[in-house]
Amino acid sequence: MALVSGPVRVTVPATSANLGPGFDALGLALSMRDTLSAEVLPSGLVVEVTGAGASDVPRDESHLVVRCIRAALARLGESAPGLRLTCENVIPHSRGLGSSSAAIVAGLGLGRALVVHGAEQLSDDELFRMAADIEGHPDNVAPALFGGFTISGHEPSGFFSVNSPVSPVVSAVVFVPPTPVETRVARGLLPSTVPHADAAANSGRAALLVAALAGDPSLLLPATREWLHQDYREPAMPESLALVRSLRALGFAAIVSGAGPTVLAFATSADARAELLTRMPEGWASHALEVDHDGLIVG
Repeated sequence: MALVSGPVRVTVPATSANLGPGFDALGLALSMRDTLSAEVLPSGLVVEVTGAGASDVPRDESHLVVRCIRAALARLGESAPGLRLTCENVIPHSRGLGSSSAAIVAGLGLGRALVVHGAEQLSDDELFRMAADIEGHPDNVAPALFGGFTISGHEPSGFFSVNSPVSPVVSAVVFVPPTPVETRVARGLLPSTVPHADAAANSGRAALLVAALAGDPSLLLPATREWLHQDYREPAMPESLALVRSLRALGFAAIVSGAGPTVLAFATSADARAELLTRMPEGWASHALEVDHDGLIVG
């Protein structure tokens, strides 16, 4: 194998994990995309970042995308003497919209694309397993790579993911607060055990959510009820939980996106999207988004 000459380019979507009851299992790709390009240089490392997180991310070998490019190259038996990486970031960082998973999938995708016939040697399924290993769980990297609505998990043989249908009438509005919450902080608030009744109720709603998204969106409000994580995380994001409760009281299927603090509300009509956008708290940002069915795009 050999390295390609000239730059390669990928785009990758934002994602929302959990979706209420689907804790660490369900994920949805959304129509908000980061765009990245990479090129092999004779030597050195150049990292150029614009947009979300530009003032916070490192510009050296510790950059997550750089590490993932090198991981994909190594898996393909190649190495780059130097690299130029350009990131145009749109996905907010530390807001529960899968920015780190997007970086991982993009980096692995760039590394594969830098190798001549790399896609023939490193399949999407293997790239997914690499991404899940790096991230530590598959619920965001699966929709970032495959697009759409994914159900993922881990077996003794490794990580798995399957896509499930989404009704074409389903879209989402996300409400992004100005203050981030780190995933490790949000996870640190979760108890080590939960009551059996809560676990049983949660599993039933997760199953209902798959059916609601696929064919009966009228069930999205009850299907997004959950018992495993949102209330426990309230001390880290009280404004987010207050918004979730107020939207649900109005009949909107609202949940905390991933580990938060972004709030996602499902919509099934243009009128519902318009109404939701009027509910944005002061100082927050809102985005009306479609379900992204493309996942990682190369080129």
